[in-house]
Amino acid sequence: MSQAAPIRIALADDQVMVREGLKAILAGIADCRVVAEADSGQAMIELLASEAVDLVISDIRMPVLDGIEMTRQLRRSGQSVPVLLLTTFDDDDLLPRAAEAGAQGFLLKDIEPPDLEAAIREVVAGGSLLQPVTTDRVRGHYRYDDQSAPVEPFGPREIEILRLLAGGYSNREIANTIHLAEGTVKNYVSDILAKLGTRDRTRAVLKAITLRII
Repeated sequence: MSQAAPIRIALADDQVMVREGLKAILAGIADCRVVAEADSGQAMIELLASEAVDLVISDIRMPVLDGIEMTRQLRRSGQSVPVLLLTTFDDDDLLPRAAEAGAQGFLLKDIEPPDLEAAIREVVAGGSLLQPVTTDRVRGHYRYDDQSAPVEPFGPREIEILRLLAGGYSNREIANTIHLAEGTVKNYVSDILAKLGTRDRTRAVLKAITLRII
């Protein structure tokens, strides 16, 4: 049986030590290869003009051209390579801006290596993965009294929508972020409330956080 082609990854971060750290993590994933590096969004755009990759992993905050504007310019030029944006900032404004620019993934840099690997595979396969909030802080302050298990397990899309609900986004904002019809999102939200046995979005989010669903 022929071996699957490796996932070719380009890294963009203005800090050399961060890039080295990411490379060390990616080296532990058997079929991932870092084939290009850049220290700014502009440098990455120039690099991709001649280098074919399967995924760009980029910091958001960079000099010259940040990760969000880099993604926007790539999309305007017709470049469809998936982009996974990483940031140390838990900023509510960054997620919708990243999604609007055309990024397929948005994660905080404190993500665990296995979760980063899962994100890479999800995005390269054509999916999207968004992590708008750090739920540990909420879990430390609030607990939902009803800790009964959901009546049915949640799928990846429902988890994605739950995370966006936790970020305070409306159905319309969620629809725009993950490219679904607003009515479809409304149906997903109704299903989420039913599975959790909660009557509103706030209770659903608090219970999902308490149960470590998100």
